[in-house]
This record gives sequence, C-alpha cells and structure tokens, in this order.
Amino acid sequence: MYNVRWWDAAALAVASVVVLLTLVDPPYGPSDWGTWATTGAFLAVYVAYGRRFLTGAPVSHHLAIALLFSTVIAAGAAFEPSFAIMQAFVYPYVWATAPSVRNAIIANGFVALAIVAGYWIRFGPAGLVTGLAVAALSFGFSIALGLWITRIAEYGEERARLLDELQAAQGQLAAMHRDAGVTEERGRLAQEIHDTIAQSLTGMVMVAQRAGNRLEAVEGEPAASLRQAQYHAVRGDIELMEEMAREALTEARGLVASLAPVAADAGLADALRRLGASFERETGVAVAVTTDAAGLDRELEVVLLRSAQEALANVRKHAQARSASIDVSVGGDGVVLTVADDGVGPGDAEPGVNGFGLAGIRDRAAMAGGSFAFGPGPTGGSLLRVVVPRADAASATHRSDASSPDAAGGTA
Repeated sequence: MYNVRWWDAAALAVASVVVLLTLVDPPYGPSDWGTWATTGAFLAVYVAYGRRFLTGAPVSHHLAIALLFSTVIAAGAAFEPSFAIMQAFVYPYVWATAPSVRNAIIANGFVALAIVAGYWIRFGPAGLVTGLAVAALSFGFSIALGLWITRIAEYGEERARLLDELQAAQGQLAAMHRDAGVTEERGRLAQEIHDTIAQSLTGMVMVAQRAGNRLEAVEGEPAASLRQAQYHAVRGDIELMEEMAREALTEARGLVASLAPVAADAGLADALRRLGASFERETGVAVAVTTDAAGLDRELEVVLLRSAQEALANVRKHAQARSASIDVSVGGDGVVLTVADDGVGPGDAEPGVNGFGLAGIRDRAAMAGGSFAFGPGPTGGSLLRVVVPRADAASATHRSDASSPDAAGGTA
C-alpha cells in the first residue's frame, strides 16, 4: 500500500490522462491552459507535500493535504469537467494516509464537495445536479471500498498479532522442553552416580575405617601371632579397598564415555565408526560397524547415534563381552539399529528397573515413533533392536533430549 513508486506512477498517470484529454481537442484556449496549470499544481502538491506522508499523516497534515487536493480538483473541474478523474487518485490517497476512519470520511467529503463546486463554477446552477450525482456516486463508492479495505487491513493486522503471539508461545514451550530435558538429565546423572560411584566410595570408607580399627587393635599386642593375623586381615582390607577403587574408576570412566559427545556432522556411518573405535580403545572389546542407511533426517540420525552409544555403555557395564557389533539398515518398517554382543546375556534385565540405559533407549525410540526390543541373541550374548520410521512425521519437539548430537546419552 505504501510503495512510493506505485503512488508516483499513479499520480503521473492521472495527470497524463487529463492532459491527453485536452490535447485531443484543438484549438487550445484559456480553459485548456487552466487545466494544464491545475494539473501542474496537482503534481506540485503531491511531490512537495503529499508524498512525504504516504506512510501515514498526522491529523493536521492529513486534513491540510485533503483541502489542497480538493481545491485543485475544484479549480480543475471549473476549467475542464473531465478533471474530476483526479478523484481516482485522491480518494485512495486520503484513505491510505488517514490516521483514522473518521478523518478519512471527512477528507472524502472535502473531495466530493470540491467536485460539486467545480461543476457549479463551470456550468452554473445547472451543473449542480450533475456535480451532485458524480460526487454522490464517487463518494459512496469510495466510502464502501475504503471501509472494506480497512476491515481487511485490520483483520490482517490481527492475524499478524496472533501469529507473533503463537510464535512467542512456541518459543517459550521449546524453552520449557529444554529446561525439562536438562532437569531430567540431571536427575538421571545423580541417580547413576549414587548407584555406582557413590556406593563404591562409601564402601571404601567403611573398609578403611575397619582397617584403621584393626591397626589400633594391633597396637600393644605382645603376641607375634596375633599381630601377624591382624596384619593379614588389614592387608586383605587394603586389597579390597584397591579393588573397590578400581571398580569405582571403571564406573567413572564408563559414565564419562557414555556422556562424551559424538558429532554426527559427517554422517551417521562415520559417527558410529568413531564411536566403535573409541569404545574399542577404552575397553578392548572389538566393535564391528556396518550401515547401509544414507540420507536420513538429521534428528533421526541423532536418535540412532544416541541409542547406539547407550547400548555400548550397557555392554561396557554388564555384558563382559569380547566383541560387539552395530548394524544400521533400512527395512520395510523403517530404519533398524541392531547392537549385539557375545557376553553373558541380558539375564532378567528390564528397561528402567536396574538403571536408566535401556529405559532411555526405549523412550528415544517411542518419541521417534518407533519400537524397542532387548533380549538374548540367537547365538548367545545380548541383542538390542531399535526400529524408527524414516518419515519426518516424528515431531522434533518430542525429541528434545536428542535435539543436538552433543546431548548426553544415558547408560543402564
């Protein structure tokens, strides 16, 4: 509505039409010269004054511009009745720049009265009927069209406001999802540390206290046999402390490995190979990676990568395996991730019972619209299978914990 070039073209067009209408009927006389002069005055008013307020005019300027245009129209119509064609520009202008509907209607009234005045000056009292008819028709059409366009503009502004509010609400909801994911992950980490490292360290403290008590009992004992027996008991406690410390260190390394970010920027296959190589270096468990799935959605790759990472963390903690395999393939049901090992088997492990790893994989698969299965392998060991659809129907908001490949992955 406020494209200045279009308004410039419209003003020049109506001015050109008026001039051409006078040029086709020579010889030229005073009325033609007056028409050309008022046409020039119309362009001068527009360029010098009206053009500055195309994006909206204050009430005083709007009424002043409307009066100037009305005066020009009245003078032009007095020289040449066809000069009333200028209303085709002036009516839309006063509607577009009006600060309110009331001001637009008042300005429309000025233009309509200018047409009546021009016809009355040109034809005398006999021109009043024609002038009133032309003014009433143009005024009524302008009011109807202006109110309709104004209503459409208000509706558009209301829709834009509602869209802005919706986008703001979506942003807040996304932030809440992220906060909820952070809170849930903190709770999971706290539980994992409590169930593993904290318990091991607590046991070490108790063993150390027992060793200290035994050393105190040795003090002052004259019998060498008793001191020897106490010595062996304390030595056993110290060895137990060393074993527990090693177990706690293993648990800590497992947690760090499960939480370490594995970037998927180069694709799922490369990320899985890097994950397998890192796992093999840290644990000595050989990991074979095969994948024939390409062109997957970014967030789907993240779900599969995190599921594989948590599955390997499960192998590290429970499987006692010598080798493991990761396979990603595309089947009729979707993309299939399979993680197998040759360890002791799953036993009675159930998702969410003894830890968070299996439950985390199950929840990731469910949020992606897929399925999860865990049980013994066909030739021994454990077999984990995750199936997720390739379609983009799975909502990204349901995978807030996998929104980034650097998000933390859980362990069992």
